[in-house]
Parts: sequence; C-alpha cells; structure tokens
Amino acid sequence: MALRWGILATGGIAHAFASDLRTAGLDVRAVGSRSQGSADRFAAEFGIPNAHASYEALVADPDVDIVYVATPHPMHREAAGLALEAGKHVLVEKALTVNRREAEELRDLAAEKGLLVMEAMWTRYLPHMRRIREILAAGTLGEVRSVFADHMQALSTDPAHRLNALELGGGALLDLGIYPVSFAWDVLGAPATIQATARLGGTGADTEVATLMTHASGAVSSTFSSSRGAGPNTAHIVGTEARIDIDRIWFAQASFTVTSRDGEVLERFEEVADGRGMYFQALAAERVVTEGLGAPSELPIDESVEIMGALDEIRRQIGVSYPGE
Repeated sequence: MALRWGILATGGIAHAFASDLRTAGLDVRAVGSRSQGSADRFAAEFGIPNAHASYEALVADPDVDIVYVATPHPMHREAAGLALEAGKHVLVEKALTVNRREAEELRDLAAEKGLLVMEAMWTRYLPHMRRIREILAAGTLGEVRSVFADHMQALSTDPAHRLNALELGGGALLDLGIYPVSFAWDVLGAPATIQATARLGGTGADTEVATLMTHASGAVSSTFSSSRGAGPNTAHIVGTEARIDIDRIWFAQASFTVTSRDGEVLERFEEVADGRGMYFQALAAERVVTEGLGAPSELPIDESVEIMGALDEIRRQIGVSYPGE
C-alpha cells in the first residue's frame, strides 16, 4: 500500500523533495505552510490537492499518512512532534533536531505512538551508497583503515541568513558537516574518540569545521565542512587491499571507482541520473511502514540519535551553542 504524503513547510528543500516525489510517482496529498498564499503557490506548482494555512491543519488532514518536515532545524522537534501526536508517520529533514535531547524525545514519542520517525539523510539511500555497502560487506577492501570526506560550499555570508543565524540552528556543521560525519559512521560505526576544531563567523556560527575521529576497529576518519568556499566534495574509503574513491559530488548521486592496492581498477560504478535522488529515502520510509519493519536498515532512529550526540560533542569542542540550550 502506497502512503499519502504531506509536506510541512514550503522552502527550498521542500521544493526539491516534492519534485523528486513527483519524479518517482509517489502520492503527495497535502502541503502546509504558515500562510495560505504560500501553501497555495506550492500546491499549484506540484499539483497537490490540499493546501493548508497552518501546520496544525496539515497534520490533521485525514488524507495524509506520513509528513515530511522541511522547516529549519530548531523547528524540527515541535513540527515532528505535532505530526506524531496527530498519528502521522514522520520523515524529518536532516539534521534530525538541534541536539541529542530533542532527538531522544522524538524517538521516544514515535515509539509510544507506534509510528515511524526517520531522519531524511537522503545520501544513505542512494544507489551508489547501497553498492558501497555491498563491496564493504564482501571484504573487497580488506581491513578498512581510513575514511576521508568533505562537504564545502560557497553559501550566503548574510548574517541574517538561516545558515549564519544561531537562533535558526545556523552553522556549517548541522547543514553540511553532518553529511561526512554520518558517512564515516556508516562505514566505520560510532566513533570512539572525537577531536574537532573550527572557525567561527561574526554571528558565532561555525563557518569551517574539521573532525578527526577514531573508531572501534582502530580505523581513523577525517571530515571537513565549510560554508565559505566550494571544495572538491569527494569521499574516500581506504583499506589494506583496495580503496573506493567517490567522485564529486559524493553525497548526491555519484559515480565511484574501486582500485586495488596495485592500481588495478576492480569496479567502476556509474551515476544513476533520474532526478535528484531524494525519493529513495521516501521509498524506504514507505517500505518500513507497509512491511512493518520498524526502522530502515540504512539509518535506524537510534543511530540518528547517536549521531546528534556526536554533533553535540563537536559543538561543545568548538564553542557553539544555540539559544535555549
């Protein structure tokens, strides 16, 4: 049984998600905004039948089974909680919340209600990431010793922009750095130690963040994120027998090469070009609900909670906190 989607908020990421849901032929029934005009425009653009002037009205819509939360980070806890209380499953844009405490609250509320809450870390669900997990499971790389990944973009320097405003959860870490941190976690598991350093902008939000983490196997990962310059945006997994080099832009649909330690190309995976690829996470959410799986294997909610805890520790080390924490 296909689920009927509602989209909560109408910003840029909501547009990208709605476009991809249409590409995949999924059923988008409703959109909710803080104004009727915004909801109407969004609904007209994507052919959505129900447009609501409030988030409360959206989650009360009987035609909606699952809600995609696309607000800024600090509003995720309230908006997702609103949907869960209304009996709706929830896919929450990454980062899941602004901190571990809020993430735990959402996890526990969903468990109490018997509903799905899932972080929209769309990269985890892309075809090249699925294939990389298969290669790792097959032991092709030997013992994985290190992971490197970056996410660097030249974004707005306006102090009032969401990315630079602490009251809106601004900073490179939660918008950009979460991608390579989550990637390292996916490949190597939870970090045993975390070292972080950063550069802060005029508003106190982080503009560059570097991490060095060790993992239970002894492997080391390093990540770098920046909102002030466009970087290579590649990722690499290095083992004793071979390595994987993911082309730019590694966190979107991408190609990669598996190369042996002797330089032989063992596999070349080519990008799958059908939309942006955000619908793969939506398909995973539908599968979890309709098949009664409880959680997606790609990113269970407990792992999302733990990742939020790691981001808390990184922010502690670099001296970034959000209002109200």
